Amino acid sequence: MAQSKSFSGRDMGIDLGTANTLVYVRGKGVVLNEPSVVAVNAVDGSVLSVGAEAKETIGRTPSNIVAVRPLRDGVIADFEIAERMLRHFIRKVAGNRMLSRPRVVVCVPSGITGVERRAVIEAASQAGARQVHLVEEPMAAAIGAGLPVSEPTGCMVVDIGGGTAEVAVISLGGIVTARSVRTAGDAMDAAITAYVKKRYALAIGERTAEEIKMAIGSAAPGGTWATAGLGRLTASRHVTLVDAGPGTIASGGEADGADAAGGPDGERTQGLLPPERCTVRGRDQASGLPKLLELSADEVRHALAEPVDAIVAAVRETLDETPPELAGDIMDRGVVLTGGGALLRGLDTRIARELDIPVLVADDPLNCVAVGTGRCVEDFSALRTMLDAKPRTGIAARM
Repeated sequence: MAQSKSFSGRDMGIDLGTANTLVYVRGKGVVLNEPSVVAVNAVDGSVLSVGAEAKETIGRTPSNIVAVRPLRDGVIADFEIAERMLRHFIRKVAGNRMLSRPRVVVCVPSGITGVERRAVIEAASQAGARQVHLVEEPMAAAIGAGLPVSEPTGCMVVDIGGGTAEVAVISLGGIVTARSVRTAGDAMDAAITAYVKKRYALAIGERTAEEIKMAIGSAAPGGTWATAGLGRLTASRHVTLVDAGPGTIASGGEADGADAAGGPDGERTQGLLPPERCTVRGRDQASGLPKLLELSADEVRHALAEPVDAIVAAVRETLDETPPELAGDIMDRGVVLTGGGALLRGLDTRIARELDIPVLVADDPLNCVAVGTGRCVEDFSALRTMLDAKPRTGIAARM
């Protein structure tokens, strides 16, 4: 995202996500939203590109260039690359000449370990922050969604990102009970890839699997179809995804129905008739040649069953651990879904049906965590007690 002016010295809130990194600048709002990808020269280790430009190289690089995702399952997997990526984003926002090192608030999963916590603080400090404070993702998501986190009433939020799904019950400015499940958007993409490979012996890349999930993915039949970030695809009864090889997409989508409900530039739209099938081209594992394949929405829903079941189970287990008084509040207020995974068609219906509780999707689920982090920056003194929570034993469910 191009910057028209420098925000030198301004405090920042960073949603350091597995899939995307968002930066909130105090007084300006969300000023940067780019993929958490870095293209590195494997020979000398130099960084060639970061963010959106680097994501375009996934699956298309020569042997001497590697596209790296430094975060996996919501935490730093490659410290050096993560530090370079953070430095690039901070400098892109603050300018090359920062008049003062900004104070930074960074989101972390609720199940983060002490070692992972120190890695985030060190990476942000090395990237140019003078002070680093951590806020747990479900807390930031609840703040961003406008939930009354400071009141003595129970609020339940489910934040489904790229690497982790965070489920938490919040009351009086603190997390009462929570689970951090490392089954989220990336796991859904992997499930689609594995299903196509096992059933049709067709190799597709992670970018194509993500496009399939966004085009016809669902957790339950029926309902409305919500899209976000589908830039070159439009909602229709049929879409075409073309994959020139594992991890690459060669062309966009085509509509052949009259019930289109797409929006320009990937805006979120809804329609009562979601696509029923899509055509994707991958590499046949037997012949090694490109092959055309048509997938139905039912097949994709079947492929997504396991990761969706894991998320529903995490919500159920968190409710089991919730004190009765707070459980009653949740029955009245409902569960709020945030994160990119909240846009999966039918997920709210699935959770509501299985757990018999009302489920709502936040107004802007993709930006809830970043906005909540930004509010911690804007009103630092009032929300100070919600920051720097220490690791809690037994809070994370590793799946």
